[in-house]
Amino acid sequence: MPAYIISDLVLHDTPEREMYRSRAAAAIKLYGGRYVARGGAIEVLEGAWDPKAIVVVEFPDMETARRWYASPEYATALEVRDKALSRNLILVDGASIAP
Repeated sequence: MPAYIISDLVLHDTPEREMYRSRAAAAIKLYGGRYVARGGAIEVLEGAWDPKAIVVVEFPDMETARRWYASPEYATALEVRDKALSRNLILVDGASIAP
């Protein structure tokens, strides 16, 4: 069953931003992930949440998403993360929907 990494982030205008983005994307691809949403328009329908940018990445399952997050490949992106962005990050198990 798919799993989703959901990131609510604020990008910083630094050279590290593009470094983080390219390193993270390469690691995501390596672990079978794919972007579902990446910084598109946001419309708040309820509540007081005011996100600036949302990124959603789908992985084949929870275990693969955890392996990606703990991987040496993603660690290279984490080296520059704090200069590139600020964020909240969650992992959500997807729903298995019968046909």
